[in-house]
Amino acid sequence: MVLRSVTALAAAVVAGCSAGCGGDDRARAAQVDLTLRQAIGQRFVFPFSGTTPPRGLERRIRRGEAAGVVLFGRNVRSVAQVRRTVRRLQAIPRPRGLRAPLLVLVDQEGGPVRRLPGGPRRAAAQTRTREQARAAGREAGRLLRSSGVNVDLAPVADVGRAGSALRRERRAYPGGAASVSALAGAFASGLRSTGVEAAYKHYPGFGAATVNTDDAPARIRTPLAELRRVDARPYRDARGLRMVMLSTAVYPARDPRPAAFSRRWIRGELRGRLRFRGVTVTDDLQTPAVEGFGTPAQLAFFAIDAGVDLPLFAGDYATAARAAEGLRAAVRRGALTRGELEAGARRVLALRARLRP
Repeated sequence: MVLRSVTALAAAVVAGCSAGCGGDDRARAAQVDLTLRQAIGQRFVFPFSGTTPPRGLERRIRRGEAAGVVLFGRNVRSVAQVRRTVRRLQAIPRPRGLRAPLLVLVDQEGGPVRRLPGGPRRAAAQTRTREQARAAGREAGRLLRSSGVNVDLAPVADVGRAGSALRRERRAYPGGAASVSALAGAFASGLRSTGVEAAYKHYPGFGAATVNTDDAPARIRTPLAELRRVDARPYRDARGLRMVMLSTAVYPARDPRPAAFSRRWIRGELRGRLRFRGVTVTDDLQTPAVEGFGTPAQLAFFAIDAGVDLPLFAGDYATAARAAEGLRAAVRRGALTRGELEAGARRVLALRARLRP
């Protein structure tokens, strides 16, 4: 089964690349016909255990049925080893039109959250000036670039409140919305100067949560006006923002569902009010925050139906693969339209097309 709307695909990729895709890469990404499995695969980055990617993942990449991978501490022995692993994955032959660099994602925020050995050692909470933030971004970027990683799931753009989990974890920049916006922007600028893409997180703002969604469900009762005025400011101020991570917390001021499953937050606020046109990725969907909402296939469907491009399953390859297979079933029964599936695939392909090899 092949998705044939190539003209629409070309137009959307060109629009998505307007911030800086090279013309040749943009054209190649725009002219590909996608099978249904490939269109679904472009909506997933896959985790795995250890330092050797599973054969199933390598076969999936070879068929053009994966947007990339996400790496964690369990995948890292050294920078040199990560570089070898990434080179092995990037060297896998892929179908014509899908040969742009795979997304390789990692959390390298600085301070307590560093998946690769090295910098930045300064935590966000210890960052006081734009110069320090930009230097930290450059330090992270140089390390990741040398490892073959091309997307940093950072900076944390949450405006921390007193008593919040992020303040305890030293992951929030100091000060109010203006300070966080400036420091997050400087980190992202430093990161991009090395050729590594940045992903702001965790929209619509996790700075008031008292628990980490990795550990428990979180419900943030901040009024909508404050979320828009304070927590959204770093996203509103951002320049050249191409990737945003959605929180899995619940924000009842706008929706009783987690933000990662909410059309109101994603389509209404992020893409509507803030006019964000880049790629959206969820926070990990294999955590206590969302485990009560359904099976992996159902969670992936909820996220994509809400407008997410990349539902992230960070725990294991098999679960992510089951979630991807569940989307095929959703298309077959008519719960997910081909147009909706293609729209997200186009945004991901546009991002891949602009990454440095």
